[in-house]
Amino acid sequence: MKRWLGKAETAIGNHSDRLNAINIFPVADGDTGTNLYLTVRAAAQALHTDAGRSDVRQPDVGAVLALAGQAAMEQARGNSGTLFSVFLCAAAEPLAGHPRLTSTLLAAALNRAQIRAWSALSDPVPGTMLSVMEAAARAAAAVDAGQNGDDSNHALGLALDAAVEAALAAVIRTEGQLDALQAAHVVDAGGVGMLLILDCLRSAVLGEELQSELLDGLHGYDVQDPHIHNDMPDDDGVEVMCTISLSPLNAATLRQRLDEIGESVIMSQVGAASDAEGNYRWRVHVHVPDADPAVRLIRSLGDPTHITVSELALPRDPEADPVNSNGHER
Repeated sequence: MKRWLGKAETAIGNHSDRLNAINIFPVADGDTGTNLYLTVRAAAQALHTDAGRSDVRQPDVGAVLALAGQAAMEQARGNSGTLFSVFLCAAAEPLAGHPRLTSTLLAAALNRAQIRAWSALSDPVPGTMLSVMEAAARAAAAVDAGQNGDDSNHALGLALDAAVEAALAAVIRTEGQLDALQAAHVVDAGGVGMLLILDCLRSAVLGEELQSELLDGLHGYDVQDPHIHNDMPDDDGVEVMCTISLSPLNAATLRQRLDEIGESVIMSQVGAASDAEGNYRWRVHVHVPDADPAVRLIRSLGDPTHITVSELALPRDPEADPVNSNGHER
């Protein structure tokens, strides 16, 4: 798991410019690569700190991944980063207590992760990284079903090969699933990022190099291709994110009201335990025309932390602090 996330941090960092270049959905703000990189980096770094090493004393794949997922969730950036952190946290659950990954566990983890990611969004649509997650999960499950419980590394390798192959096919399909992508003649940026992350998992588990030819021919992804999002109109509004403790009822209320005033609403539970009052911690993400009504709404239901507000029309600086020149805490 540590090797996987370390590889993913490097790969997404190397590809962040091209991911930004084709980022036009849900808004053409050219930051998917940056957001995904910063989120993956948070997950990877959590496993290399003293706290990360001491929190996981036994060989437990699920515990390691849960720690990384929690860190990613707390520092998630944008739609892509938030969905990736949901993916990590959910994938950790079926792996809890297991010292190694098997084909069956991989299939269970990918399936749990894609279901949770789809449900985190208020208005999920195909043609995004969600479709890539789903395709990978289905392919891994199909291979595992034919292995008759084989828990060997060979069976795991077959499942990983199938997952990456299906993810690539899903990325290619994204162009025809969303009007904005079809018009621009590009594939989905978040989907490509998810494909890279899955190939990093395959590489880490099998001890092989990343498949350098994997992205060859993807529309809009060649180095010489232009930054597609630069030709798109600027998106008005801001992205608001925070972490907040809420009861299940208040969480449902917040989601409904955010849906009424904004778009790209993502809400996902952070951790499994509730506090003494029965509240759970949630990571909240929304795009709104103006931050103030959203912040007031959030504060009316609880006491949020790490509120960040970023202009959608401006690309993020990949090396900036979470609170930077175009994003500030409230």
